[in-house]
Amino acid sequence: MEIRHLKLIKAIVEEGSITKAIDKLHLTQSALSHQLKEAEYQLGTAIFLRTNKKLVLTKAGEKIYELANEILNKLTETQSQIKQMVFGEYGEIRISTECFSSYHWLPSVMKQFHLLYPNVELKIVIEATHIPLQKLLDNTIDISIVSDTIKDNNIKYTELFQDEVVMVVSENHAWANKKYVVAEDFADEHLIIHSLPMETVTIHQFLLAPAKVTPKKITPMPLTEASLEMVKADMGVMSMAKWALQPHLKSSPIRAIKVGKNGLKRKHFIATRANENYPDYFHHFINFLQNEINLQWNIQ
Repeated sequence: MEIRHLKLIKAIVEEGSITKAIDKLHLTQSALSHQLKEAEYQLGTAIFLRTNKKLVLTKAGEKIYELANEILNKLTETQSQIKQMVFGEYGEIRISTECFSSYHWLPSVMKQFHLLYPNVELKIVIEATHIPLQKLLDNTIDISIVSDTIKDNNIKYTELFQDEVVMVVSENHAWANKKYVVAEDFADEHLIIHSLPMETVTIHQFLLAPAKVTPKKITPMPLTEASLEMVKADMGVMSMAKWALQPHLKSSPIRAIKVGKNGLKRKHFIATRANENYPDYFHHFINFLQNEINLQWNIQ
């Protein structure tokens, strides 16, 4: 007896009639009758008795129906488990970044991924933003997007994209016509940053700290829009990823100034735990991130 015979018997019993079973199984009446005769022939006995225009299970039919439920339920459960093993389609990914600017593009990418993998829950862990690698090793998050890497055999890095950090100034600022700025130019400036500590600020980490230069004034401002308004009013300067600034340049009286003669480039990486056997959907997500960012956003 085949699986299709078990499905047939189950459908006839649960739907209450051959007509309804036909609709459920998408069979013709002749095909259904033929399959039922096949099943009874293989058993060597009748499965149903017709009583007052109703089909009633025989004693043998009751045994087969009971077996059909067990086998079909187990088959459905096993198929689901195999799909999970192969596609990893059920699960959770906890993700964080070391840079708040990443939250400009990350939710959009996550939304697109969710359309392809609706049973994979993506969680942004905001509280891990400034210490993502520590939280990764603590198993608080599963994936971290970082530009500041550390050497640790427990962490695996996969390159995601490269972007450029520029300084944003008012069109009336003294830097407005400069081709680029150097560390010494910051000594008399009011630098607006997203948040403390300074060790997490890219412009400080890669330009100011190595040159031992401290701006005249530093103001943390977690709202990008508010920071840009201050810059427009020529009340300070700020750094931004060039790709994130582009939309504002078209409609605001501000300028983007290169940092250093060659520009301040930084690479972003996806960090994962090196010794962990991640489900397949993690690898799908990583590949999806790389493709979406490089092809759709074209971040450079």
